[in-house]
Amino acid sequence: MATIHVDGKAYEVDGSDNLLQACLSLGLDIPYFCWHPAMGSVGACRQCAVKQYKDADDTQGMLVMSCMAPAKDDTIISIDDDEARDFRESVIEWLMINHPHDCPVCEEGGHCHLQDMTVMTGHDRRRYRFRKRTHRNQYLGPFIAHEMNRCITCYRCVRFYRDYAGGGDLGAFGAHDNIYFGRHQEGVLESEFAGNLTEVCPTGVFTDQTHSDHYTRKWDLQFAPSICHQCAVGCNISPGERYGDIRRIENRYHGEVNRFFLCDRGRFGYGYVNRSDRPRRPEWRDENGHEPVTLEVDAALERAADQLRTARRVIGIGSPRASLESNHQLRELVGDDNFSTGIVARELACLQVMNRLNRETGVATPTLREVEAHDAVLVLGEDLIQSAARLGLAVRQAVLGRRDALAEQRGIPGWNAEAVKTLGQDTFYPLFSAYPTATGLDVIGETTWRLAPDDIARLGFAVAHAIDDTAPAVDGLDPAMRDEAGRIAEALLAAQRPLIVSGGSLGSQAIIEAAGSVARALARRTRQAGLTLVRREANSTGLALLGGESLEWALKEIEADRADALVILENDLYQRLPQGQVDAALDAADTVIVLDHQRTGTWEHAHLGLPAATFAEGDGTLVSLEGRAQRFFQVFDPLYIRPETRIHESWRWLHVLKAGLERRSGADVTLDEVTRACAERYPALAGIVDAAPHADYRVEGLKLAREPHRYSGRTAMRANLNVSEPRAPQDPDSPFNFSMEGYNGFHRPRQEVAFAWAPGWNSPQAWNKFMDEVGGHLRAGDPGVRLLAPQPGDYTYAQDIPPAFTRRDDAWQVVVLPRLFGGEETSLRATPIAERAAPPAIILAAEDVQRLGLAEGEAIALETETERVVLPLNSSDGFPAGLVGLPSGVSAGMVSGIWGRLHAASADVVDHAPGVDRPPRTDREEDRP
Repeated sequence: MATIHVDGKAYEVDGSDNLLQACLSLGLDIPYFCWHPAMGSVGACRQCAVKQYKDADDTQGMLVMSCMAPAKDDTIISIDDDEARDFRESVIEWLMINHPHDCPVCEEGGHCHLQDMTVMTGHDRRRYRFRKRTHRNQYLGPFIAHEMNRCITCYRCVRFYRDYAGGGDLGAFGAHDNIYFGRHQEGVLESEFAGNLTEVCPTGVFTDQTHSDHYTRKWDLQFAPSICHQCAVGCNISPGERYGDIRRIENRYHGEVNRFFLCDRGRFGYGYVNRSDRPRRPEWRDENGHEPVTLEVDAALERAADQLRTARRVIGIGSPRASLESNHQLRELVGDDNFSTGIVARELACLQVMNRLNRETGVATPTLREVEAHDAVLVLGEDLIQSAARLGLAVRQAVLGRRDALAEQRGIPGWNAEAVKTLGQDTFYPLFSAYPTATGLDVIGETTWRLAPDDIARLGFAVAHAIDDTAPAVDGLDPAMRDEAGRIAEALLAAQRPLIVSGGSLGSQAIIEAAGSVARALARRTRQAGLTLVRREANSTGLALLGGESLEWALKEIEADRADALVILENDLYQRLPQGQVDAALDAADTVIVLDHQRTGTWEHAHLGLPAATFAEGDGTLVSLEGRAQRFFQVFDPLYIRPETRIHESWRWLHVLKAGLERRSGADVTLDEVTRACAERYPALAGIVDAAPHADYRVEGLKLAREPHRYSGRTAMRANLNVSEPRAPQDPDSPFNFSMEGYNGFHRPRQEVAFAWAPGWNSPQAWNKFMDEVGGHLRAGDPGVRLLAPQPGDYTYAQDIPPAFTRRDDAWQVVVLPRLFGGEETSLRATPIAERAAPPAIILAAEDVQRLGLAEGEAIALETETERVVLPLNSSDGFPAGLVGLPSGVSAGMVSGIWGRLHAASADVVDHAPGVDRPPRTDREEDRP
């Protein structure tokens, strides 16, 4: 700690901070542009000038940039000094010389850090009357709009994009007062984190293109605290709504999870909420397959109760993309013996292994913030940028942390970003990765191996044995691989905080067990190790803790006539199992009831469809991959915006349906009641009641506001329906109001912050006002509660080590590879995500392509016992021979580990090779030219 003196007052601050961060953490306002709490200082904008004095006797002082000055003990500065104020005002005037006068039409208006700082410095007159510098804008893809004329040359964009996120296609061009930030030629930004430019940029140079398509000012959006549903990381988000549509998603600060940044799928994948073809009223389809007819709620529930009451046995199929409350209510409806998780057996087994390892290895699962502090990383069987992008970004910061360690040895403060980067150059902490293809982190990896899943597992088991010789040895291991395993073991043991990362992306229990064995081995040597296991969907962890049977079990019960009715919760079965298998089960069921918010293939087979709420229209609890239970809250009431709709949360539908079956009153139920019942029912989920404040939470007697103070049009939102404005919706399920009437300040700490705003701070920089220290944690604590933790006990090693992968001449082993864009069923329904997704292709090793006489881009058919997929061929030099790679989301029947045959799908294959069946010729070979 250090004592600094600011304008005559003494403050205790963290002596490792710079003066700017120290003052902002104290709540003192200093304008700034180029500095960012996640990226440090470069001193580029000169906007944060203050007067610093040598000692108490110094009356002259000197101007210093507070972002580049350390907060040393007994430092004396003045923010309000006239010279400092005049200098800051002149700086903003320089920066505004070429800035257009377009605030009324700029999309950052009212949400703009530049506006905030202009007001803060007192600059209110433009004296420059000459020609302004102008630039042409670029097309940067479906996510980001570009307006270079607004640039103030703070360099934040390239520092984030290149240095922090590792992108290579955005840069600074030019010199002096003519700098251009963009690509060498226009085109789609390649980074999976490009969307963060919309919040990193302090002006309107980079804006949210998806928001532009249905633009609304920030102060006219209604917000609620929410959780991203696009993967299992559990990033906190602030969705903004207007007229029943989600208009944009912003990052919501969480000090232990996502902090300042989101991946692009989480930021731009919300479009499925706004689809016009969504089911919005109950629909009934008779057994003859006629067009569905819409029903009123009472009629739909009565018909559902009649159907289920006469059924011999009802099977419930849950979903890992639905909340814990909804899955619990379904299980209560059908009974424990009749509940399926809705997850295929292979994936469910992996989830159960991961939950067990999180408890039994003796190694804790680090938060994303803690991941960044690890100093050696081993990744087995995951391409983190594709399967858990925000975790991948955290691993990148961990590897880059070597630069900070070197700087600390030489007395260079960590916030001095350019000095740290120059010193570190290409020096990284060790990152070892084993995966079938190239990954997004290979460029900073020390060593990467392109291996088949079984060989990845064998490498992991070999590393465990090298660390602890009581772990089982790997028979028949290649000597070179044994040496590599020893080298990895040495690096992990030499590290103070080694991290093991694995998961279920390749569907291999052996890989997960291997990662657990390495963690067990490290636990015997150090308690500072970490184990992170990646799950696939938003609530995969929570649903595995809740328990239930596999999806295959549920379908077999129907096909074997041991049950005759299905209730399916927010789950498209056609995305999980082959079409024929699902068709057979749905056709065999006498009654199929589906609750969902999208018209999926499963919905089209339902006798009764009940329209469910999306994350934006309902409340619930999810459990992330680190075992953190978090609550998402309803952003808007769909019945208020569209009175004709009948959308409700799935847990509410199921509660009323159960009441109807029991012939009792279907009195409404609150979220708190369902959450409490779920926690009491399942001991592993007991902590979820503490994941967020209850509905009776108040600040100074007030509920929390979903709308900013400046929200306009409150009495005209339904003017197109009726000039008589009804009362705002009432919310018995959460501590939030559907209005601006309520507490939305920052003086009283709270965990659930719907949107970031503070007096004078309208941009995302307002999050500074909600933290205990800038870049730290929320003052009331970070939301959520951890459910998974190591438990004391004897740690035993897995003994079942797979044999080495052996290629076959007549078949190829399939590996399904996750992909950030196009690999998740709900986000793919968003047009920008679909546009950003790369065309799927079949991947083969270059030597296999050459051996088979195939050509790059040629149409190839991959066939298994249940599915057939035709895609263009993509040759890969490093891909393991004998494997065929398939991107996720292409076919539910293609899962990792099965064997398939390849067929040339065109008649242009000139050579027949083993394992490739040529299609029958329709013309004679000798007749061809």
